[in-house]
Amino acid sequence: MQPLKAVVRNGRLVVDEPTALPEGTEIELVPVDDVLTAGGDDLDDEERAELHAELHASIAEIEAGQTEDFATLLAELRQRQ
Repeated sequence: MQPLKAVVRNGRLVVDEPTALPEGTEIELVPVDDVLTAGGDDLDDEERAELHAELHASIAEIEAGQTEDFATLLAELRQRQ
């Protein structure tokens, strides 16, 4: 999903972006500056450590040649539907 952009007009957030979200869906808007000031995400130290461990494991799999072609995998998944 693409990020939604909003503009402040008369103290209100105005979102004028097409979306496939169901009617009545609530979303949380966070100013980009707040996200960047907080380090770019809302992960705690444990979650960040888990993420980094998974990234290192993925890199090791790539280096060991343990990968699959995405187009082939996608075609196989589509055939199952």
